[in-house]
Amino acid sequence: MSELRITASPDRVEVVLDRPETRNAISRAMVAELHAVCADLEADPRILIIAGTAEVFASGADIAELRDRTAADALEGINSRVFDRIAKLPMPVIAAIDGWCLGGGAELAYAADIRIAGEGLKIGNPETGLGIIAAAGATWRLPAIVGSALAAELLLTGRPMDAAEALAAGLVSRVVPSAHLLAAAHEIADLIARNDPLATRLTKAVLAAPRAAHPAIDEHTQALLFESPEKHRRMTEFLERKKKP
Repeated sequence: MSELRITASPDRVEVVLDRPETRNAISRAMVAELHAVCADLEADPRILIIAGTAEVFASGADIAELRDRTAADALEGINSRVFDRIAKLPMPVIAAIDGWCLGGGAELAYAADIRIAGEGLKIGNPETGLGIIAAAGATWRLPAIVGSALAAELLLTGRPMDAAEALAAGLVSRVVPSAHLLAAAHEIADLIARNDPLATRLTKAVLAAPRAAHPAIDEHTQALLFESPEKHRRMTEFLERKKKP
């Protein structure tokens, strides 16, 4: 039985984590399904929306599995490698997070390009209370998102943030009523989908580049786009619209 509910369309794929009996805990089976989604989106780039079910995004990695994992499992990077693959998808990834979003669930959200929250969000990394670390991206993605001081506090105390604090910290870009969360994610996807897919993909790539790569990467990327027929078409349409009374 699938642990994801997947809805695909020509410009996007919606993935809903769907293990309600475990509060959407991330299992090896779910990881395998996420890898399959990534393979599909690498071959046919589209926007990805990731959401949870009512009142919970993901409660973390599956503790029943984690308890029995060994050093070899840790070195396999079960969660970290799929989250990294999600982060590197060609088109933008939107995480629509609400309710409990903990541990591996939070790290999955950190891998997204855009995070929006429902009003009931509680997000955090309680791993040290379980005798482990947040090893699937939180120790380096979270400081990049909210700053090193706040990230250190959150990772060392394990306390969760609510939606208002997450918004103030820049962890999410907006907070909406929980009932409107998935619709809001699709509204963002609609705005992205109106733009040139190549320019969108290259913007994501340039955003991910290290500071040392700038400004050269911006200039070379712009040079590529300046020769694009789509750039010429879109700018011609813009100028023609301006001529109309």
